Amino acid sequence: MSHVHLTKEDLIGSYEWKGNLDLLNIIMLGLAKNLPEHDETYELHRLLGALLSKELTIDEKLNIIGNEYDIPIEENFRKDVSVMCNLSQGIKEDGIAIGEAGLIMKMYKNGFTAEQIASATDKDIEEVKAIIAGKEPALA
Repeated sequence: MSHVHLTKEDLIGSYEWKGNLDLLNIIMLGLAKNLPEHDETYELHRLLGALLSKELTIDEKLNIIGNEYDIPIEENFRKDVSVMCNLSQGIKEDGIAIGEAGLIMKMYKNGFTAEQIASATDKDIEEVKAIIAGKEPALA
């Protein structure tokens, strides 16, 4: 048998926690779309905002992390940030592809021909036909 529980540890300053330490407590941090200026008040916001930003390049992110926060940028860390950025791009592209396939199927079910769908969606006719063939339910 095990007992897993949280303990209070003051990291910055001291605050009398009024919550139940035997319950998991979650801290929510709101990040703005635009990065806040480099300021002690918003250090964590800027660091996380830079790391998770969709607008900044990998080099811009690494520059902020390394230069403003003195976090050593080793090759493994650089690769991890690159993978994270590419992963989010891949997720975005997958979402767009799923949405486009859904639109193509809806148009097909509403009587549009493959040629009309290709014209309306700027897709190649073969790609439209492949989507229709792959998603079309088997006929009884």
